Amino acid sequence: MPDRITLVTALQGAGWHPAAWRAADSDAERLTSLRHWRDIVVEQDRLGVDAVTIEDSFTAGPERDGDLDTTTVIGRLDALLIAAAVAPATRQIGLVPTVSVTHTEPFHVATSLQTLDHVSLGRAGWRLQVSPTAREAALFGRRTLPATPDDATVAELFAEAREVAEVVDRLWDSWDDDAIIRDVTTGRFIDRDRIHNAEFVGEHVSVHGASIVPRSPQGRPPVFSLAHRSDAAALAVDVADVVLVTPGFDGREDRELLAEVRHLEQVAGSTAPRPVLADLAVLIGSSSAAAADELAALDDLAGTPYVSDTSVLATTVPDLVSRIAGLRELGYAGVRLRPLRIPTDSTAIARQLVPALVTAGLRADVASRPAVDLRTRLGIAPAVSRHSTVRTSRTLSTEGVSA
Repeated sequence: MPDRITLVTALQGAGWHPAAWRAADSDAERLTSLRHWRDIVVEQDRLGVDAVTIEDSFTAGPERDGDLDTTTVIGRLDALLIAAAVAPATRQIGLVPTVSVTHTEPFHVATSLQTLDHVSLGRAGWRLQVSPTAREAALFGRRTLPATPDDATVAELFAEAREVAEVVDRLWDSWDDDAIIRDVTTGRFIDRDRIHNAEFVGEHVSVHGASIVPRSPQGRPPVFSLAHRSDAAALAVDVADVVLVTPGFDGREDRELLAEVRHLEQVAGSTAPRPVLADLAVLIGSSSAAAADELAALDDLAGTPYVSDTSVLATTVPDLVSRIAGLRELGYAGVRLRPLRIPTDSTAIARQLVPALVTAGLRADVASRPAVDLRTRLGIAPAVSRHSTVRTSRTLSTEGVSA
């Protein structure tokens, strides 16, 4: 059982509900403003949330009847660039952008995330995602995908994702910790023998050579993967450090989902269980009745009830604490919460839920939270390079980081 609950906030536009941008307290006019994102993430950081994930896609927004659904937020900023932009304003929170592997070269994925890990002083993560739609494929023109992804297409995309994740790992390991020697006497900046080529030839990707970015503070930023169906769960167990499951999707329950991940780990020969987080969509109200009314009001604006790939909870802070405590008892490492309204529900997570979890004994007080890298904060072992025998965990320096 985890010693403390991991708490992650999932940021998407004006919130996960498609009508959230129309709410009176919405911040929708600032969605393309750096200040909007910085204000949200800084508050999550200051009040003790462990990490934020930032959603992304190659589509500008949700689709309806084969075209963009203009009743929802359309347009987005690049998640990885948002994370890099807010990093200097934050101190301890993990920054986990969503980056697709379907149309993105693994070299670019690897070097961009390494750079984020450097500029955040060891707080970068990566939510790995595939891009299965024909609309996304058409933007790149290198492959054709069916209008409706079938099982064979999804299987191929997952196979490609496994290869990309392997290549990214190899590129992250390509520089030893001490490859930069800065030997003024001999005039050598690096020891070439401490840089290794990431040799990989697969069905989908092939890479020869090393990363251009020196090994980052964590070595390998932790990988998150969403296991909302069985084949996705198998992919997550193969490539991820943190598995996200979706209680309630297709009627599947908390215990069943966790058991499936543990079974897949055994089949894969995993030596240590991964942290599993329950993904929950939340609207937090002052009472159960108020929360239900507020969700109904959003549904009325949208013209249809909100349906997700996970449980949708119109709830209160005490009820949410009870749900999280129950997950902890089952063996979950924590939760990733999708606020239906931003900033309303993201603010409630930081200002109300965090202290309530502390009071319930599920988390330590913010003041006692050490400044450590994201792997350590998530309870993941330090990354050991395939080219070395030992890598020690790092305590973060706050030098150069402003509040």
